[in-house]
Amino acid sequence: MSTAVVLFTRDLRVHDQPALLAACRDADRVVPLFVFDDAIFASRYAAPNRVSYLLDAVSELRDALRERGGELLVRRGELIDQVKEVVVEVAADSLHLAADVSAFAHRRDLALRAMARENLGGRLTVHAHEGITLVPPGDVTPTGGDHFKVFTPYWRKWLQAPHRTPEPAPATVPTPSDLFAGDIPQLGELVDGTPAPELRPGGEAQAHRRLDWWFDGPIEDYGDARNHLAGDGTSKLSADLHFGCLSVAQLADRVDRGRDGHETFLQELCWRDFNHQMLAARQDLPHTDIRTQGDRWLDDEDALQAWKDGMTGYPVVDAGMRQLQREGWMHNRARMIVASFLTKHLYVDWRAGAWHFMDHLVDGDLANNFGQWQWTAGTGTDSRPNRMFNPVTQGQRYDPEGIYVRRYVEELAEVDDAHLHAPWEADGSLFASSDAYPAPIVDHREARDRFLTARGK
Repeated sequence: MSTAVVLFTRDLRVHDQPALLAACRDADRVVPLFVFDDAIFASRYAAPNRVSYLLDAVSELRDALRERGGELLVRRGELIDQVKEVVVEVAADSLHLAADVSAFAHRRDLALRAMARENLGGRLTVHAHEGITLVPPGDVTPTGGDHFKVFTPYWRKWLQAPHRTPEPAPATVPTPSDLFAGDIPQLGELVDGTPAPELRPGGEAQAHRRLDWWFDGPIEDYGDARNHLAGDGTSKLSADLHFGCLSVAQLADRVDRGRDGHETFLQELCWRDFNHQMLAARQDLPHTDIRTQGDRWLDDEDALQAWKDGMTGYPVVDAGMRQLQREGWMHNRARMIVASFLTKHLYVDWRAGAWHFMDHLVDGDLANNFGQWQWTAGTGTDSRPNRMFNPVTQGQRYDPEGIYVRRYVEELAEVDDAHLHAPWEADGSLFASSDAYPAPIVDHREARDRFLTARGK
């Protein structure tokens, strides 16, 4: 009788789950396992918002497996030790998990294979299954190179590549009934701090409800509405994708390129794959410039703190930063605006901003977060590395009625539309902003001159 252990990592679902499906297909007994890895929870990655979502997802995964006659074993400790104990206990023949691209994932994979080879006499086979991306990193490459550094040619070739078709959940998961399941920890046992007050719940069932909502209508307006800060013009599925409560194949399978909004949305899924193939090729992406500009970033703790607190004096920047604190999420257009402001107006190192995002974003992802921060800072793949967003005109263009700003910057509730995005211009009038709201931390024109001079332009 053959036994397979399925190690869940960030693929917390039963539908279109390649590792689970392979185990159920090939083995007589299947033992699903999730390990709360001490190495992760001792790191900065374990932020309250992500851990809260993770706990929701693990709980729903256990319920879904139980509905299919299975059980999710939960363990806590050093991952390799915990996996080895379970593998030995159940006399497993195979171990299945998702292939991933980070340096941490590579080390984990190597350690699991070494454990199987050196401690178990080679009787355990380890299988890493693609599924984190739609097109596996390395399957689409440029002529004469190992990965793409520019998005547009990648997009063209990515469209022509085979795209994985999603598969249904297994009807049954034959887990032995005599195994100790283990308890799912409480949030306070894993991480200090509290989640954002308006954090959305996690898990596969929640993710499918959001998926259905998105494809039942809002996606049709995505091409026009995705940059409008105040509306529901984006899918908000990023956390569901990051934790694998939805697979990217499930989203791509519902795209109809002939319908409004769908092609643009597919391109965003391609951006996700693009960033992952970048990380696969550049393991130093989270901390090293892809294309250095020779920046000598300013060490300005006061400016950095004002930016973190949403107190820069630029309403659309402050609204974005406060949305991050309140929801653990930020609109993508706002992400670009606030990142541009930090790195180009304040000339503060992109790494400080990227890690602040990781401290709060429920969808905080090494490939997407650090790849996009480098793009905005001009140290990444942007063909216009010195582009600089004007926060006043960005607010006027993408929040013309001020709904987004007033939602998060309550001090400006009574400022009229004409002055909302530059409230200092209303000084002395009935529409002047509250004394509680600061003057601009930096003048836009002066900041632009400083930045371009620093870049030698």
